[in-house]
Amino acid sequence: MIDEAELASDDETVDAPAADAPDDASTGPRWPALRMSPAACFVAAIVALYTWHFWRTTLDIHHGLGTAAYDSGLFDQGIWLMSRFETPFVTLMGRNLMGDHTSFVLVFLVPFYWIMPGAGTMFFFQALAIGCGAIPVYLYARRRLESDALGAVMAAVYLLHPAVSWTNMENFHPDAFLGVFVGFALYGALESRWRIYTVFVVLSLLVKEDVSLVIVPLGAWVAIYRDRRKGLLTIVGSVAFMLVAMFVVMRSLIGVPTRNGWRIPFGGVRGFVETAFRNPTQIADHFRSDGRPWYLWQMTSPLAFQFLRNRKWQVAAISGVVLFTNVLSTFWYQYHIQYHYSLIIVPGLVFGTTYALGTVPWDGRWNRRWSVAAVAVASVAAAYAWAPFPGAVHEVSAWSGDHPVAVAARELVDAVPDDAAVSAHYRIAAHLTHRTEIYQFPNPFRVVLYGPDISWENTRLPNRAERIDYLVLQVNKSEENQRDFDRISEAFVLVDSNDYWELWQRDPDVELPPLVLP
Repeated sequence: MIDEAELASDDETVDAPAADAPDDASTGPRWPALRMSPAACFVAAIVALYTWHFWRTTLDIHHGLGTAAYDSGLFDQGIWLMSRFETPFVTLMGRNLMGDHTSFVLVFLVPFYWIMPGAGTMFFFQALAIGCGAIPVYLYARRRLESDALGAVMAAVYLLHPAVSWTNMENFHPDAFLGVFVGFALYGALESRWRIYTVFVVLSLLVKEDVSLVIVPLGAWVAIYRDRRKGLLTIVGSVAFMLVAMFVVMRSLIGVPTRNGWRIPFGGVRGFVETAFRNPTQIADHFRSDGRPWYLWQMTSPLAFQFLRNRKWQVAAISGVVLFTNVLSTFWYQYHIQYHYSLIIVPGLVFGTTYALGTVPWDGRWNRRWSVAAVAVASVAAAYAWAPFPGAVHEVSAWSGDHPVAVAARELVDAVPDDAAVSAHYRIAAHLTHRTEIYQFPNPFRVVLYGPDISWENTRLPNRAERIDYLVLQVNKSEENQRDFDRISEAFVLVDSNDYWELWQRDPDVELPPLVLP
């Protein structure tokens, strides 16, 4: 077991503020000034380039029908409704936007929807938030590594991590803000800048109810290595916020504190604990299954495992709870690097690597420069192998906005009245979101992935199906969509079509036939 006194003493020596650093006790924490050295200019340039590239790429993918009702359209509709001072009941998923997750951070996008509502605004701020996650890394690394140039390298390492760029490519998620928010919270903790720390801990919690999985470990680190009172307040405050978010806000909106309990294996927390005692080999088999070890390798190897140097793993361990829960989960997306669940882990790993590298001397065979170079090489290799960058192995291939199918879709979408209630193909639904009623077909005629109650599946939504004015569907429908359309086709009239899409209008003189399933 590592002696805490030894760790504390060593931490004070290694992590003491530089001579020109502000004295928190006398002057209070201040916001860092980004001194525009050549390294700072480089960081600003790569952040701007990253933001521009991924904004334009994701927006072009959206115009090319590469986004969907879920994870793009639902957020667009919810933010648009709030910008019109309406309750954000998102008909694409059948529940209040804040009942799905308490993503209060989305309120900050509302003023921008007054000026320029639409997916372009969403994707711009997603790319900007993810790109800006490199800034707190640079601010800390240049001081910790005593080099602006090495600090800039670590900022680039952050942006090169595959989990960072893949978050950009997965439609839109509020989790995108966690890179910069958690990053600045870590910066504030490590540098004892408590105003910065407090502001960004609060902002992090506003992203999602389960962000406490990283804020509680951060508070524990602060309590042990920086300020016991502030650390304990962080733990208590974040747990209290999570409980209120789940058991007050979400329960009042959807009837349950969470819809994700099924992701815990072996029947939930109790079943997992019982299995761990009765048959631990099943637990081991679970963690070895379905590519989970490969996920761990992809998450950690881009840092060349330098966060383990000189036993300085404590900062990187702040991300350990989220990494563990992702690997534990039965939900496939959580333990694959292409999805947004992994972004929150990266700041802790990068800051932890920087923290550990700060203990490496400047001279010797494996000095500080060579150690940072090893991380840079590993990051570039990982980005080439696993990240969606131009020229990389996984360079994203998607339709652009001028693809004939996308152009044909816009022709019919433009013909739909702004106040009409619509049910549409899931790719089209993401382009018809600025209205109070938009559904992903076959909703509301046959419930699929809708509402907080699974018992609604394969039923018809009362009073909603009758209100649908238009359908926008593919010409060549899937077998399931064709069966769903055939059940209601007599109540609709074809008003426009092209080679790829059909626009149907409701015939008010014909009643919808009852839903009859085989």
